[in-house]
Amino acid sequence: MTAEQIVLLGGLWLDASTWTGVASELERSGRHAVPVTLPGQGDGNRSATLADQLTAVLAAVDAGPGRSVVVGHSAAGTLAWMAADARPERVAKVVLIGGFPTGDGQPYADFFEITDGVMPFPGWGPFEGADAADLDESARRAFEAAAVSVPEGVAKGVVRLGDERRFDIPVVVVCPEFTPAQAREWIAGGDVPELARAKHVDLVDINSGHWPMVTRPTELARILAAV
Repeated sequence: MTAEQIVLLGGLWLDASTWTGVASELERSGRHAVPVTLPGQGDGNRSATLADQLTAVLAAVDAGPGRSVVVGHSAAGTLAWMAADARPERVAKVVLIGGFPTGDGQPYADFFEITDGVMPFPGWGPFEGADAADLDESARRAFEAAAVSVPEGVAKGVVRLGDERRFDIPVVVVCPEFTPAQAREWIAGGDVPELARAKHVDLVDINSGHWPMVTRPTELARILAAV
């Protein structure tokens, strides 16, 4: 059974519209793209939890006519991995863009300060350098204007993984602000235990910052179509 759809999950502060360029390119190449509106990141639900987000992803996977390629950007790489853990028979491949899966029992994305129950975009300070190098001032302003504060229940949600069959699912790591060689070193060095146990991991380079769906949508779509 081949993969029938490509499920697209945006990272922190991103709603489904971040995939517009990539999705249209995928559709042009004959692939069915399914950008997911994650609870709390596009529907106005500030009380959404990580479990709610996983439920939305699994609903998209279950609605497909066959198996799915599940694509997670940044922190949502963990969400894609959780979906593979929950539906190993329905997920054909996991694609991680600029991120790595967090292990069982760890917080999902407790990276920045929580204010009034949400984690707002912290500004560009934490992302200066390679992460944001290809975003000009207008692109940065557009990103900030569209950024959706992440509910505390998502950011501080605890990752749960339990099905060893997830390690049989092929993984592709798309490397934007870091190189495949660096990613390989991190995996081999024990920094990414989940991928160290995965049986099939491929690494693909893309010359971009942390948000290639914004700055390199055509190239990223080409990579995903080939996957």
